Amino acid sequence: MYNEKTNISYYPGHMEKTKRLMMKEYNNIDLVYEIVDSRMPKSSKISNIYDIIRDKPKILIMSKKDLADPILVDKWRIYYEHLGTKVIPVNINDDNDIRLIINMTHSLMEEIQLKRENKGMNKKVVHVLVIGIPNVGKSTLINRLVGRKVANTGNKPGITKNLSWLKTNHDILLLDTPGILWPKLENKEVALNLASFSAIKSEVLDVNEVGVHILNKLNRYYPSKLQERYGITPTNMDIDIENVYNTIGKNIGAIKSGEVDYERVSNRIINDIKDEYIKGIVFDNEI
Repeated sequence: MYNEKTNISYYPGHMEKTKRLMMKEYNNIDLVYEIVDSRMPKSSKISNIYDIIRDKPKILIMSKKDLADPILVDKWRIYYEHLGTKVIPVNINDDNDIRLIINMTHSLMEEIQLKRENKGMNKKVVHVLVIGIPNVGKSTLINRLVGRKVANTGNKPGITKNLSWLKTNHDILLLDTPGILWPKLENKEVALNLASFSAIKSEVLDVNEVGVHILNKLNRYYPSKLQERYGITPTNMDIDIENVYNTIGKNIGAIKSGEVDYERVSNRIINDIKDEYIKGIVFDNEI
């Protein structure tokens, strides 16, 4: 599945500008927060992140754990920790999880701070680069750490456009960045996962293809969700997509000229995830 190719391009100009601006700030950065969506811990990772951050220490923050399958979230956490990465799965709206991030940040800086103390220098305010693809909760996390709304949020990609240093009350300065994606979404599975969780704009892929992808994922890994949300009986085989669409369409009244409006059904399926009616799922199922 992960080897299927696509030629989808999605690389707005501000993303290239962001990379250039980050390189200018590189020497000022002490630490990096890389944020991924717990529902797609592989698909939402920036593929070339080490080209950007190089040898800077990093915390991988798995956001939206409250919307994800906890068993798979833990498996991905262990996987990335085995690769030598510091990992914290979080519900960004949970104060205790925010505190975990703050504590780990200062723990990673202990050696540097001790050296400064031994030289008679004051403790350093930690300069943190916050990086992630669109719509993984980056702006929400920044607002929580700063303690007020300084970064725009929205359940759609491409909200943040500029770089800015933001002060917190935790001896941490944050460098906010626009969400970054790689130049080409060459892997079809990855592209469909990103579209399923609104990390790329809906017009980048065919909306019906995304809707079908979501239904197939639910049928394969979370069949009870199909039953709970749509009244669809799960099956061990591929689902009859046309029949499922007709059933959902009739249930929600998505009828146009006497026929089921498939595009409207697809948008409903996508919005059911966006609006958190369907949760407890992970679409990157294979580690």
